[in-house]
Amino acid sequence: MREPTPLIRSAARLDAATPVTRDRAVDALRALAILGVVLGHWLVTALVADGGTLRTDSPLRHLPQLAPISWVLQTLAVFFLVGGHVATRSHASARARGVTYGQWLRARLVRLFAPVAALLALWTVATAGLLLTGAEYATVRTLVKLALSPLWFLLVLAALTAATPLLTRVNPLWPLAVVLHVDLVRFGLGGPSWLGWANLAAGWLVPYTLGAAWTRGELEHRRAGWVLLTGGAAVTAALVAWAGYPASMVGVPGAAVSNLNPPTLAAVTFGLAQCGLALLLREPLRRVLRRPVAWAAVVLVNLSAMTIFLWHQTALMATTATALLAGPLPGLHAVPDDLGWTAVRLAWLPVFALALTVCWVAFRSHEQRPAPRGRPSRVVRVHRAEAGTAAKEARRA
Repeated sequence: MREPTPLIRSAARLDAATPVTRDRAVDALRALAILGVVLGHWLVTALVADGGTLRTDSPLRHLPQLAPISWVLQTLAVFFLVGGHVATRSHASARARGVTYGQWLRARLVRLFAPVAALLALWTVATAGLLLTGAEYATVRTLVKLALSPLWFLLVLAALTAATPLLTRVNPLWPLAVVLHVDLVRFGLGGPSWLGWANLAAGWLVPYTLGAAWTRGELEHRRAGWVLLTGGAAVTAALVAWAGYPASMVGVPGAAVSNLNPPTLAAVTFGLAQCGLALLLREPLRRVLRRPVAWAAVVLVNLSAMTIFLWHQTALMATTATALLAGPLPGLHAVPDDLGWTAVRLAWLPVFALALTVCWVAFRSHEQRPAPRGRPSRVVRVHRAEAGTAAKEARRA
């Protein structure tokens, strides 16, 4: 009989140390959402070399038939669904242990924003260096905008996290009604475009409060998942087919309307369909994650979730900029206006992953901070209590 490899043994120890009460499907859904966002950006974000300037473009602008890619890889609603579920469950647990709201919130925000400092520091230095060496301002602006684009998500998630005690009983239909009325005024009555920014909060409140309903046990029956999936998909299809909403669920450069910036009713109903599918996948995921190696992979992604999320755009840009030394290359610097570009871009994905691995090695310590010596502070103790047994065992393994 073959001796198990060290990796298999570590995975087995991690599996054995995970409490039977832990819902592994929650971690899996978070990992899938992260990987969906990363792959989505890597596939539809192009940095085109235009003379001495780099500008953003997208194959979705030239090849609208590729819009279904965005249906698979725009997974933000699942992020907020899981975020709402975890936050409401965590807050209830903290209250039961006598942890104050301020202690609980500080612990969660520290975990959320601690890795951001390294990203801001690096890009502050990089921006200054690029400008001092004569780089085109338009190029620098493009790079910085892409590098910092993930931060909007963190700001919205932080605001919703802070409001968690007020949102534990909010019916998702209320924020959905706000989104509906905002879009009616914007698109149906010719209202001001800035009104759409109200949907930045209301739109993501819908899946976040669905996560709270999950915590309350209201979404345990598969019927809830099917209703959300079929209803959300049908309404989204109708909005795209007859109400003029874009088919792409991500922003497209040059498009008059973006479904994501700010969120539209179509983006929110599409998110409901995604949430329904996520709920239906819980039991299959639980079965798959009984396998120690599969569970270890999910834990690894979750331990590095913020590092992967924050640095994946930097990995793409570092690869693109470095490759310019070899001259304009297909799938990187050319205009993404044919299917050939898309095929070549797929071949670049392992290179992007390698660059992201370098970023992970360099910056993961900002997310996976070692325990301080001596008696930890009250905030650190709360942070440890909320971190989860599986994560601590992964570091030990």
